[in-house]
Amino acid sequence: MSWISDPKFTQDQPFGPQTLPYGVVDGGVAVRVGDRALLLKSLALGKCSEYVQEDSLDPLLKAGRPIWSVLRAKLKEIVQSSSAPKGAELVGIETAKLPFTVGDYVDFYSSRHHAENVGKMFRPDGDALTPNWTHLPIGYHGRAGTVYVSGTEIVRPNGQKRGSEGPKFGPSERLDIEAEVGFVCGGPKAANVSTSRAAEHVFGVALVNDWSARDIQAWEYQPLGPFLAKSFATSIGAWITPLEAFSVARVPTPPLPNKLHDYLTCDQPWGLDITITVELNDTIVARPPFREMSWSFVQQLAHMTVNGATVRPGDLFASGTVSGPEKNERGSFLELSWGGKEPFKLDDGSTRSFLEDGDTVKLTATAPGEGGSVVGLAEVVGTVRSA
Repeated sequence: MSWISDPKFTQDQPFGPQTLPYGVVDGGVAVRVGDRALLLKSLALGKCSEYVQEDSLDPLLKAGRPIWSVLRAKLKEIVQSSSAPKGAELVGIETAKLPFTVGDYVDFYSSRHHAENVGKMFRPDGDALTPNWTHLPIGYHGRAGTVYVSGTEIVRPNGQKRGSEGPKFGPSERLDIEAEVGFVCGGPKAANVSTSRAAEHVFGVALVNDWSARDIQAWEYQPLGPFLAKSFATSIGAWITPLEAFSVARVPTPPLPNKLHDYLTCDQPWGLDITITVELNDTIVARPPFREMSWSFVQQLAHMTVNGATVRPGDLFASGTVSGPEKNERGSFLELSWGGKEPFKLDDGSTRSFLEDGDTVKLTATAPGEGGSVVGLAEVVGTVRSA
């Protein structure tokens, strides 16, 4: 019997009172309630009020886990009340923008199914996995400056590609997606973060599409890995779902075949039972299951900081492409089309191996919540155009 009258603000909908993701719209910091946004700066939030007065989540990210927990509890109480509190203002979500200042950006490679698929395509006569893959979460540093909010157009990148008479230069002809889950960091700056402390430094969870130019990548990635093929664009959802919303969705990660070093062992399950839906031009082409990821976000953060590197508020790290064991669970078009050899069909009768100009990709995702509810992650949408 909430005072918020919105048919999408129910427990069986992704953005009901069980989710309450944070974002920034015209008017300031807000939480999403169904298809509306509740502005926070005029609400009586006690000691939490000072962290939601700016047009950014940056102060809240710095505040740390104790404030995050108190604020979430207060907001759940407010939105489930039968009467609107003083200062309550509901606005549209159409003006949502990138809600925080991205510090460092790291992308991982943590789906065994994805890694094995790519290995089979790229190394058909060798081992699908590299020898280090089951011993550490492989990752690379990306560019924070090209992390864009959902809805931003994606410009087809230029770069060098392999040619029959040496490299050629021009727009990518094998533009791809990577359906991923991202983690927004907060709390005090820290290094050597253990797996047991990692959750103290993760504010929330968001969908990520790490766009990839496969032809540029194939020419440039040896020996140092991704560069121009990845740095041109990474899309993130406009609303950050608090980590606490996933308490019911926690699951063990699939077992690895070898003993791990102590800093990567976990005393709690930190896999997440999130199911992503990938749509291309309104056709659902895949449903990647995040529960299949071999490395959890706490292991990724522990590895990222074990050498003395720090994590700080606003840092973002992403899981890497999410893929499952079935063909319809593959989180990239590289896999869905098996390197372009097996184009997949859309509802309009057309086929794709990689992205064409004008194509629109949308990622959505849900996870189980308390009492049989559904926890949502905000959509990530991007349309491709030529330069």
